[in-house]
Amino acid sequence: MHPALILAIAVSIVLGGILIFRLHAFVALLLAAMTVALLTPQTELRKYADEQVAKGDWTEQAAGKFVTSPAPTRVAQGFGKTCASIGILIAMASIIGKCLLDSGAADKIVRSTLRLVGEPRAPVAFIGSGFLLGIPVFFDTVFYLMMPLGKAMRLRTGGNYLLYILAIVAGGSMAHSLVPPTPGPLYVAEQLGVDLAVMILGGCAIGSFSSTCGYLFARWLNRRMEIPLRESADVSLADLEELSKRDESNLPPVWLALLPILLPVVLITARTALDAFIKSGGADWAIAAQPFVNTVGDKNFALILAAGIALGMVAWQLRSDAKQLAASVQTALASGGVIILITAGGGAFGATVRQCGIADEIAKLTSGISPIMILPVAFIVTTLIRTAQGSATVAMMTAVSVLASFAEPGVLSFHPVYLALAIGCGSKPIAWMADSGFWVICKMSGMTEAEGLKTVTPLSIVMGISGLFATMVAATVLPLN
Repeated sequence: MHPALILAIAVSIVLGGILIFRLHAFVALLLAAMTVALLTPQTELRKYADEQVAKGDWTEQAAGKFVTSPAPTRVAQGFGKTCASIGILIAMASIIGKCLLDSGAADKIVRSTLRLVGEPRAPVAFIGSGFLLGIPVFFDTVFYLMMPLGKAMRLRTGGNYLLYILAIVAGGSMAHSLVPPTPGPLYVAEQLGVDLAVMILGGCAIGSFSSTCGYLFARWLNRRMEIPLRESADVSLADLEELSKRDESNLPPVWLALLPILLPVVLITARTALDAFIKSGGADWAIAAQPFVNTVGDKNFALILAAGIALGMVAWQLRSDAKQLAASVQTALASGGVIILITAGGGAFGATVRQCGIADEIAKLTSGISPIMILPVAFIVTTLIRTAQGSATVAMMTAVSVLASFAEPGVLSFHPVYLALAIGCGSKPIAWMADSGFWVICKMSGMTEAEGLKTVTPLSIVMGISGLFATMVAATVLPLN
């Protein structure tokens, strides 16, 4: 069977399973992976195995074993490889996010940012806080946390409610798609062989630009449209007034609140920077320090250390006993476990798609085009999948499975991080009724569906396209190759 037909069947299973049969994303991805594995002919498996041997990744014996292995085994191998690479990271990020919420650290970050920039610049504070919290915490949770503060600010200022809503969305949603350890960008970086520190720095840079563009669009829209503050199911207006008067002395200090977020970024970046310094001819002290820095800067160790600090913060702040602390961890891991399953299912799907020979077909279709034009192709592919089924994470995992061959040496004229960022930006448009986040935004803010389509939907398009533009400019000016 032709690889393009196999891919079409697989994508149909993912989209149809989620949209029509309402299957869980993990089940849909696993069914698609199994279907691809069953339909892939032996000739394509042999070709894929020979490529791995040529690259030095496999021995001849391993290649022969792979070609004769049954479809379920190949699916399980793809699943297990993904779990091994990012399972710990997602679990630790879930613990960090839960601890930030339970300890009041997230609330402290938002309040401190508001105090730093001043009340008139509250939207800027919401963007900055949302982006920072969106790194370890999933977007829905960030919005749940910050929306009551946005409503309280509306009560205090008497206006600009739409601007507060869109500022929170602009900050949190871009970090969700561009900055690890959020599962989507984490998985894309792993599949394209992008160093985690490079992905974090690139995601922060492009995300900051697109969030700023989203903020400017929100200000323009806020002058032309007004959204009233309405009662909503999550919190009453009386509760909001009480929230805004909560004693800040009960919250952790700002340095401690920021530590679980910033520490892993610093450690992972330090390891990458030291490796680059040594390769460029570094000093004796750098060579001596390398074993220690490689250990503490390992992505798994850095996240485990940050999670330990976050747990200690909760234990101290709430003075909770061991049972309460265990319950908090259990809740975080239950949430993280679902994300690990979805991501690993995406890994199994991606592995089988690469084995079916689709890379050669894509290479034929894109032969002759400028390498820089691969970025809008990646953007459009991801946008189509995101618009159809709603989930940014599933869109990124599905798209990178199709586009991973572009990251092979000699294909791109720039660093593959730009391909990862283009995929991340493509996961933003188009936010509408198929997206669970769209409903969270509407229901918690009190907006109607029509108001959401007039505001949140165009915001997602503006941020996605501006992010793609910035990525293409950066790839041209600073290719990093």
